[in-house]
Amino acid sequence: MNSFFGELMRDNRMGVKGGSEMIRPKYIFCTGGVVSSVGKGLTVAAIGRILKARGLRVALQKLDPYLNVDPGTMSPYQHGEVFVTADGAETDLDLGHYERFVDENVSRLSNVTAGQVYLTVIEKERKGDYLGGTIQVVPHITNEIKRCMKLVGQRSGADVVIVEVGGTAGDIEGLPFLEALRQLRTELKRSEALYVHVTFLPHIGATDELKTKPTQHSVRELRGIGIQPDVIIARTDHPVNHDIVNKIALFCDVDEDAVIPLETADNIYAVPLLIEETGLADYILDRFKIEASSPDLGEWRQLVTRFRAAKDKLRIGIVGKYVELHDAYMSVKESIVHAAIQKDQDVEIVWIHSGELEKGKDRDKLRDLDGVVVPGGFGYRGIEGKIVAAKFARENNVPYLGLCLGMQVMCIEFARNVLGLEDASSSEFDVSTPHPIIDLMLEQRAITDLGGTMRLGEYPCVLVPNSLAAQAYGVKDVMERHRHRFEFNNVYRDLFAKNGVSFSGLSPDNVLVEISELQDHPFMLGTQFHPEFLSRPNRSHPLFSAFVGASAAFRDAKASMASAMHSGMESAE
Repeated sequence: MNSFFGELMRDNRMGVKGGSEMIRPKYIFCTGGVVSSVGKGLTVAAIGRILKARGLRVALQKLDPYLNVDPGTMSPYQHGEVFVTADGAETDLDLGHYERFVDENVSRLSNVTAGQVYLTVIEKERKGDYLGGTIQVVPHITNEIKRCMKLVGQRSGADVVIVEVGGTAGDIEGLPFLEALRQLRTELKRSEALYVHVTFLPHIGATDELKTKPTQHSVRELRGIGIQPDVIIARTDHPVNHDIVNKIALFCDVDEDAVIPLETADNIYAVPLLIEETGLADYILDRFKIEASSPDLGEWRQLVTRFRAAKDKLRIGIVGKYVELHDAYMSVKESIVHAAIQKDQDVEIVWIHSGELEKGKDRDKLRDLDGVVVPGGFGYRGIEGKIVAAKFARENNVPYLGLCLGMQVMCIEFARNVLGLEDASSSEFDVSTPHPIIDLMLEQRAITDLGGTMRLGEYPCVLVPNSLAAQAYGVKDVMERHRHRFEFNNVYRDLFAKNGVSFSGLSPDNVLVEISELQDHPFMLGTQFHPEFLSRPNRSHPLFSAFVGASAAFRDAKASMASAMHSGMESAE
């Protein structure tokens, strides 16, 4: 078994710490101030990384104040990527950062929304669990939030639980969550909980000054509801001098060594090392009275060094309909980066809007690519542009990796342009198509609730020996995460197989197509699942590694051909 899946299975086997002794975890509560998108998620992930490097078991949780039950039905323009956990939860994209940095699988317990909390409390009220009492935000909603925070600690067996609260101090919708944090901190011993406030220092260009006043106001907002930060992490795009640190410490009533300047890094994987250099981990351990081993960050330092090293550049295109919002494809982008680091390649992501491709625009961008990735998605908009990208990759031998919908459009394109089924489509986009290459599973057709029709979470896949997929993985059976409703229609399986498509990954009962690949192409492979959710910066996913390797070979072959042609022209002259 290769190292990728061997380590994942080892992590899964560890489970909850055994024995009858109940572990009482320490809690770090992380809030944000001044502006949104200040980097709380990455900060939480980085703190988790440096604590785990000291031998501690870490669990992470994101509290989202919106009333949606989960982000599964939200537009990517509203929320970015939906990250899927192994147990089938549709969650915030920050959980992807958690998994990639800490290298621990999170679960549905790791993302709690206001919608989930209110729904649970209302359902309990309807069943009479509150014995006729008046249901209120305090104590019923706050008690449920506290229950969720305690539960993730108990189930994970963690030494430290890091809880991130979405939004910014002062948001009305976040008040119940902050109140729950305040109450839980009161219930715990002082040495068992810590408040970390991530804020932003704006820079005034005219005077070349960093301003601390917004941070002071943000801390005052928290104090007004009974929360006094223990640590302030000051995000900035500019160097922070000692005077600024001293001013924040003085006016926010925080220890000077607990004011952590965090300047924007050249890459996100450098953030744990930047925080490590500030001594924050030692400050946290001292406050928690925890004795831990010396930090083992050698592999992480090597990762960052390899990231920064000069390398040959690959141009990889991501073709999607949300490409103007890069967060919609966060895990896909990072998985390409992980594979490029592993292969000692630099990578330039070329964002190509599938809606523009179907209008006949931006097709020149395809000609300069070394590889094409078509990620997942829902709805008809931009589909024909993705089919254009699949056709271009097939006809020009450009390495192609299709993810979920990317596999489906690869099959639709093949049906139309190789098999001659001109009206081939998916019944998701065209219910009247005479050739539904992609169709809804029979058992799902009677379900009308959008949240109930999904195939979500981790499922097994059996690989066909000697296929591209099997060579990439190096194992026979794998577990991968899914998020989709429609499947390849088995009515067409034999026709595809007779004409050069290999279904190299199948469900154990041989019913569902999980991987398809083109036999007479250097690398054209599609997966019904989402391998991007399992990639790690220090352990690239096998399929992304194989794709990047094929893309590098394609680039080098193009360069050799161009050089030979140039030499031939010079000889002719």
